[in-house]
Amino acid sequence: MKRTMTSQPLDISSDDDDDPAPSNGTKHLAVKRPKTELTVINLAKKVVGEELLIRSAKMYQEYMKQIPIPAERGSVISFTSWSGLAKSMKQMYRQPLHYLTNIRVKEWDRMRIDEAGKDEPLDAIIHPCKAETNIWLMEEVHRLTASHHFLAKLWSADPMYNASIDSVFPQL
Repeated sequence: MKRTMTSQPLDISSDDDDDPAPSNGTKHLAVKRPKTELTVINLAKKVVGEELLIRSAKMYQEYMKQIPIPAERGSVISFTSWSGLAKSMKQMYRQPLHYLTNIRVKEWDRMRIDEAGKDEPLDAIIHPCKAETNIWLMEEVHRLTASHHFLAKLWSADPMYNASIDSVFPQL
């Protein structure tokens, strides 16, 4: 028995497909996933991403706890901003600063921008030894007491968090 050819394309999609037909006159043949399935998939990706972030934060925090705070001062560092002082400290002591310390130093610089005396070098206002000691004390608190869950929460809210994590790692 021979089949006759029809000029109409065969429509195999369901009737509840509301998408308009493509320009060639045939309907989309793609299978639609139910919205609940997509929600579950997106939720699973989010959970995996959060777990990965928590693991990364835990490894980071454990690593930072191992780095000792320098016991001796190298030399007096002149500086015009908190970020400049932090950068000089990283170079002088060959140590990274904690993510939270880097964030705090940037906040201090932003607070100073609003101040009328922002043109005056910061080391003329605060003695360099006191400023450096202040950063090391804050660094010690962050290294020893910060929760990796708290770090992961901050990192998930900041898509550019890697920019505030130092890549300079000492030999332990």
